[in-house]
Amino acid sequence: MTDTIVAAATPPGPGALAVVRISGPSAFSVRRALAPDLRAPAHRRATLAGLHDPETGELLDRGIVTSYQAPASYTGEDMVEISCHGGYLIPGLLVEHAIEAGARMAEPGEFTRRAYLNGKMDLLQAEAVCDLVAGRSRALHRVAVHQMERGLSARMTAARESLVTLEALLVHHLDFPDEDEPPTSLESVAREAREVRLRLEGVLATAPEGELLREGALTVLAGRPNSGKSSIFNALVGYERAIVTEVPGTTRDALEATVSLSGYPFRLVDTAGLRETGERVEALGIEVARRYLARADLVLYCAEGSKGVSEVDLEFLGACDCPFLVLDTKADLARQGNGATREYVDAGENGYSRSEAGPDRVGIAKAGQRGRPLAPASGRSEALPRRIATSVVTGEGLEELGRVLPGMVFGGLVQANADTPVVTRRRHRRALERAVEELSAFERALAKRIPAEVAATHLRPAETALEDILGIVTLDEILDRVFRDFCIGK
Repeated sequence: MTDTIVAAATPPGPGALAVVRISGPSAFSVRRALAPDLRAPAHRRATLAGLHDPETGELLDRGIVTSYQAPASYTGEDMVEISCHGGYLIPGLLVEHAIEAGARMAEPGEFTRRAYLNGKMDLLQAEAVCDLVAGRSRALHRVAVHQMERGLSARMTAARESLVTLEALLVHHLDFPDEDEPPTSLESVAREAREVRLRLEGVLATAPEGELLREGALTVLAGRPNSGKSSIFNALVGYERAIVTEVPGTTRDALEATVSLSGYPFRLVDTAGLRETGERVEALGIEVARRYLARADLVLYCAEGSKGVSEVDLEFLGACDCPFLVLDTKADLARQGNGATREYVDAGENGYSRSEAGPDRVGIAKAGQRGRPLAPASGRSEALPRRIATSVVTGEGLEELGRVLPGMVFGGLVQANADTPVVTRRRHRRALERAVEELSAFERALAKRIPAEVAATHLRPAETALEDILGIVTLDEILDRVFRDFCIGK
């Protein structure tokens, strides 16, 4: 915190503009070395100035220099931002000469880390900044903005304050045990603890889907060889990422691409066709496919519409332990067969059975849960996906597919209000789980008439867990883990 740091805040490469940031106690002296003609610029006023080599006085560029006096800056320190022409050379020269003038290269996330340490934001807000920069979907963007505006922080702060109040009430019981009318009965304390726990559990329920917002839902395209998996993959990605031929077994390895469907992130994986084969390379590809399927959050099972669902398909679908959707691919070819009757999968209480369905019937496939509830608000997993006819030639079903998939994986978030706080990181989830566990133990202790001073030992750990989320008391090791994912200039 006593060093002055510098970094380019924009990625290197061709571009109209670039921004170089300088922050720390010597920020203004470094600015004077780079822009000697700019004597004493007004606070927060952008000023055009010549940018020079401090050693030779050579003019490097003309740019906009903005100075921020502590504590009214992003980092809470004296800070300078220089907007110059983009590219590799000019921003690199400015950073190099700033280091010669007394600054040092910033570490990843160090500007935001200083903002946190100087009280400009809490740890949840700092993590939201990282999500804003790295996010690739509108859904994560909305959640990150809400978190940056203290949406989740406000909930955690309110819960922590409630726990502090409960501790104070219990201290009064311990100090004045013989009072006839204590300010609050132990029954009221237990009710308040239960209310806090239920509120925390409501936030915790968003964690499975919230964490997928950052990672993207692993969505595996599976099916028999030549069932149209690669064509669907290319259509959703938007370009020819996978090789498509009429030869079965063309796909030998897994191809992965991240896409946004209706504003939600999906990690699409095109896999080798599932079949018994003696060809070594194809067999290896099928083994890779099975490993992806074991980790999948969602499976798109492709079955050629004109052929229907075979016994092999039924066996696979019956063993699938995550949500899945059956795609009747090549629908344009199927219709050339005059809408012939096809088989579909019907999900019942006791497993799967086969039925016959005409072109207008809808098949149902059972959605597994794998610990990820489709609708956290209800905790139920009966939401069963439809079967969709698709054609990459005519575009049939592709728009519908983009609408249906978010509800299968992010159902709770799709239905939630815009101001609902969402847990997006494993760190938050684990801390909330600790807090909920301690509050549950506190309630059980009071219910068993365990002395209040013993029961109260569960409140402080619950409070500490919430403090860990907010970063009120945080170890350097945790801070290192939080900020290592940031870019250098942030």
